[in-house]
Amino acid sequence: MHSVLVIGTALIVASYFLLQLERMDARGLGYNLMNLVGAILLLISLCFKFNLASFVIELFWIAASSVGLYRCLWGRKMLADS
Repeated sequence: MHSVLVIGTALIVASYFLLQLERMDARGLGYNLMNLVGAILLLISLCFKFNLASFVIELFWIAASSVGLYRCLWGRKMLADS
């Protein structure tokens, strides 16, 4: 289970680090996908050792990443159609 926690944390930290180095676009697929998968993995790890504060922040992280993915994938299509 520690590997799930480490991979989830690594994905979130790496995406933020790459964003700060301007190697990723915050509106891009990669950034939002890394954050979503990382948050889901951290949420899974909470099933084994629950922490309410971590659970709440991961839910918000998943929601924010989902909005970003939606805008990335379907927002561009809407703009192209108009």
